[in-house]
Amino acid sequence: MLIKGYDVGPLVSGESLLLHSGFWSNYLLAICSDGGCAERPVPEWFGEDGADVDALSEVLFDPEHWPVFRMPAEDGPGAVVIYRNLDGDYGTDYLLTHPGRSCAEQIASWDGDFSGTGLTWHELIRIADSPFLADEGVQDAATRFLLLLPLLTDPDVPETASARLIAALTAVGAPQGTASLAAEHLLAHLTRRSRHDPAWTSPLSGSWEVDQNR
Repeated sequence: MLIKGYDVGPLVSGESLLLHSGFWSNYLLAICSDGGCAERPVPEWFGEDGADVDALSEVLFDPEHWPVFRMPAEDGPGAVVIYRNLDGDYGTDYLLTHPGRSCAEQIASWDGDFSGTGLTWHELIRIADSPFLADEGVQDAATRFLLLLPLLTDPDVPETASARLIAALTAVGAPQGTASLAAEHLLAHLTRRSRHDPAWTSPLSGSWEVDQNR
């Protein structure tokens, strides 16, 4: 697989892994890894167990195969998530694709902590809810939303954010009884991270954001 603008690593399509038990624990629990939770985050929040998480981590973090999750958008920027499985330098890279540009732009990384620029709530929702059905990649809005969630660097999410996150979690298999708990913890960590970063800017600020608000 080739992603123009990202010229390292043996990239492979990762979309099929989204259906495997253990994926969302691997992907989202890291957000809660800063020790700020009063209770320990567990895979059961997502309807998964530790054995499934461990088994899938062997696939997700394989140095010979770097899973790629593509989210093409019909009108405006899309996104790409890449597991960067360099030996000794594991992490997750986040890219944006722009209409009219041949190369993707890396905007952020996760290496045990978030670095780079992120998305506002409205930008995240815009990409999640605008799949381009003619291109290969993740088309389901709930799945796209959750894949984009680590990019949220907006300190002021709307009151509907929790309900949207709970609905997305239950759509991918989280039990109703724990989805609200998972959503509460994830949003608390994401918004707290945003408030601690006074230099926060959005890579989509400017003309695109002006156009979407007309």
